[in-house]
Amino acid sequence: MSSILKNKWFKFSIALIICLLMIIWIGNYWLILGLPILFDVYISKKVHWAFWKKRGVKKQSATVEWVDAIIFAVVAATIIRMFFIEAYTIPTSSMEKSLLVGDYLFVSKVAYGPKIPNTPLSFPFAHHTLPLTKSTKSYLEWIQWPYKRLVGINEVKRNDVVVFNFPAGDTIIVGRENPDYYTNLRGLGDQFMSDDMKKGRTLQSEKKYIDMARKYLAQNTEIATRPVDKQENYIKRCVGIPGDTLLCIDGELHVNGKPQDKIENMQYNYVVRTNGTPINPRKLEELNIAKADIDHRGSDYNLPLSLSKVEALKKLNNVVSIIRRNSTLGISEDVFPFSDHYTWNRDNFGPLVIPKKGQTVSLNLETLPLYERAINAYEGNDLKVQDSTIYINGKIATEFTFKMDYYWMMGDNRHMSADSRYWGYVPEDHIVGKASFIWLSLDKDKTAFSKIRWDRVFKWIH
Repeated sequence: MSSILKNKWFKFSIALIICLLMIIWIGNYWLILGLPILFDVYISKKVHWAFWKKRGVKKQSATVEWVDAIIFAVVAATIIRMFFIEAYTIPTSSMEKSLLVGDYLFVSKVAYGPKIPNTPLSFPFAHHTLPLTKSTKSYLEWIQWPYKRLVGINEVKRNDVVVFNFPAGDTIIVGRENPDYYTNLRGLGDQFMSDDMKKGRTLQSEKKYIDMARKYLAQNTEIATRPVDKQENYIKRCVGIPGDTLLCIDGELHVNGKPQDKIENMQYNYVVRTNGTPINPRKLEELNIAKADIDHRGSDYNLPLSLSKVEALKKLNNVVSIIRRNSTLGISEDVFPFSDHYTWNRDNFGPLVIPKKGQTVSLNLETLPLYERAINAYEGNDLKVQDSTIYINGKIATEFTFKMDYYWMMGDNRHMSADSRYWGYVPEDHIVGKASFIWLSLDKDKTAFSKIRWDRVFKWIH
């Protein structure tokens, strides 16, 4: 048996089968042209592929053996990370308390099918910036591949916890990425617009001031662009899939006319008012309320709370009232689709239909804000408005048919989450994978071994 396992033809056959299966999975049959390399590695051995090793030497030096091990580890880890599973860290509180800051988790790429990278020439294990640098790109754009997703186990389902590339991260202000470039653009455009113009502004006049803001930022900041696969990774819960109709009233989300499925640890911001005496800090610690989330002013505490925590605080003798901080219906905020036609805010928006592949929508000056970025940025069309007429790729357009599916993502920490309410739909080519399980969780407010949240280690994500 050992002689068979050592046989070069047996090794070649196994490697050939694996490579052929990978080529079929990837769907790019041009890769078959690389099979002669595999034959040479195992059989003919005409080319010295492992150039760091000395030929004809059975026992290599310790340095060469280390180099050999490192190269193998990098290649193997890159393949695993690209096609199967990738580590991710929760950096912000947008998903609390379902996921906590300091959770380390694995993201399954095979759940929805791994994406072929848009920029294959990149530094191993670096996302978009080289280690120890602030703005040096970790990738080369000499080769750029179009979007292609391999076959996965499932499709994105409603209420899945999903990792995706940040849709508004295609353009950034270097060193000042939060808030994102487009939020800065709108804010600056509003500053340039006089109060009189704001009262009677039109789509054309608004574009004029946005263009002024764009030129100002280009002249006074460093602007950079990123391909889809190098945009920041975000994690949210998918609350709307292609074709769904969403309506949110006073923070309560309805999907296709029915209340959203209950999410156990969903949070909102509340004003907790006491009789003037402070809440015992130990009680807040017992409720796992992070120190960074505690806003205490006089007798009022502004806290992100789940319903179970609201009930726990109500039992305290010094708590007088607990009121949820909802945005007022009819008062607009800087939320999608960023138009005077829609007086939406974070707690009141819709009805909104999530675009679906093959769906045709009517276009006019009122509906355009809902679809403009999807048509222009995500589906690569040249969209312009001139004299109240919409042009797509130089032709008058009264309707548009989508080529991709889109999703609506929201954080479980509803009042402390930058999500689809602030940048719109997430296109299918931005989906990275499904959050699978937590392998480690560290509490930044504690020290030493007490930092480890043992009850969250190896916990599956729902």
